[in-house]
Amino acid sequence: MPAQSVYFTGPREVEVRETAVPDPGPDELKVAATVSAISSGTELLLYRGEMNPEIAADETLEALSGSFSYPFPYGYAVVGTVTAVGADVDPAWRDETVLAFHPHASEFVVGVDEVSVVPSGVSPAEAAFLPNVETAVNLVLDGEPRIGERAIVFGQGVVGLLTTALLAETPLSSLVTVDYYEKRRRLSKAFGADRCLDPDDDPAAAVSEPSGPPERPESPSGRTEREAPPRRADLTYELSGNPAALDAAVDATGYGGRVVVGSWYGTRTAELSLDGRFHRSRIRLISSQVSTIAPARRGRWTVARRLATAWRRLEDVATDRLVTHRVPVTDAPEAYELLDDRPDETVQVLLTY
Repeated sequence: MPAQSVYFTGPREVEVRETAVPDPGPDELKVAATVSAISSGTELLLYRGEMNPEIAADETLEALSGSFSYPFPYGYAVVGTVTAVGADVDPAWRDETVLAFHPHASEFVVGVDEVSVVPSGVSPAEAAFLPNVETAVNLVLDGEPRIGERAIVFGQGVVGLLTTALLAETPLSSLVTVDYYEKRRRLSKAFGADRCLDPDDDPAAAVSEPSGPPERPESPSGRTEREAPPRRADLTYELSGNPAALDAAVDATGYGGRVVVGSWYGTRTAELSLDGRFHRSRIRLISSQVSTIAPARRGRWTVARRLATAWRRLEDVATDRLVTHRVPVTDAPEAYELLDDRPDETVQVLLTY
């Protein structure tokens, strides 16, 4: 029986094609999908045709070894059950529930080293969030939040919300988030943000406002804080996918601060006003993406360690609150239309099989 696979065939064109599924090779598994998660970041770029067709899809994943030249399959968060194993694979793999970094498909063959066993107690729908939790872990590692710092996160899509949830566990002084849509702002507060603003508000002012006890109360010696606390953020994340937000993120960041850019803008360019304030600010712009680990951390962090950390953090995040729509894979074109046309209603759209 052929599989149903999702293909991007042109700008705002998606097809569900029937594809043959071979028997697994010696080191491979055959997986029947249960659920897969659509990325509202990278996949919407692909859907809108806003990606350089010559760029490699993902050189670190065998299942995504092609380019973005139409037609191509895509997706990287499929959860399913192992239905057959290759000759050199331990038969105990059969019937395991696994997560595969694989394009959306109802059935597929994948290398045994390219899947991750879903821990007991984690549902397939929850497991489909693992790649984005891993991205959020990478973003937090790259931002290095420190005790007492003030942070702002632009963009409260799935990755933004997961990053907010992880940052809320760190000893920041304040955590302000920014998003256009009311549904996502409500979720942001539920995920730990002290305040979540509309982009028309002033995040730099909000992050400078005290949000609780004084940061430095009078000491027993009577010494008091004589200097005004610094305005603007120490740490800012740009995760909105909107190039215009990068300029706002830089503006919201104070002297010596860090701006972690996790958005992928595709072929769109970001216009920045690098005026006198930026020129003298020593602000650092840090590109962050889950395909690699920052060079400074490679001595102690591996992809396996990061993945294990993501599985543990996943169990603490109420990802079920992020699922707004479940769409049968046969209706995948409508799922992408939904994400593109009604972002105010959608957060995480899952394909079901």
